[in-house]
Amino acid sequence: MIVIYALSGIALNHKNDWNPNYIIEISESSIPLPPDIELNSAEALNYILDRTDQTASYKKHYFPSEGGLKVFLQGGSVLTYNFETGIALLEQLKKRPIFHSINFLHYNPGNAWKWFSDIFCVCLILITISGAIILKGKNGIKGRGWVLILAGIIVPVFLFFIY
Repeated sequence: MIVIYALSGIALNHKNDWNPNYIIEISESSIPLPPDIELNSAEALNYILDRTDQTASYKKHYFPSEGGLKVFLQGGSVLTYNFETGIALLEQLKKRPIFHSINFLHYNPGNAWKWFSDIFCVCLILITISGAIILKGKNGIKGRGWVLILAGIIVPVFLFFIY
């Protein structure tokens, strides 16, 4: 559990640098439409889907502009097509191995997991408190232990006020 929360915590801390849940692959292809196909039509849509092998993944589409098409595909992928240039961009989402699963757990996917996670957190608190008071002498709370406890309080409070 500590490893799951630690890895997903690191991944989520850096979500501005990368997508911890998905790998996004973008591919570009040139698909000129035959002259007998009318732009912004179902026939044009089917032609483009056939050429990109995405017919089976089709969910819905719309025309954001007169010269463009946006197709939503299963799994969160998106196909955009420019009628003027004939360029199709396919953005495919693939679940990132390991991180997608542990981030899912980190976000509390269900009621049972929420309670398990709460119990685990209470256990961590108990371990922390007992660890602080269990040692005696110069390493205990009356020795250098109080300095470590104070540092463990001051550093997060300091960072809280900075951010």
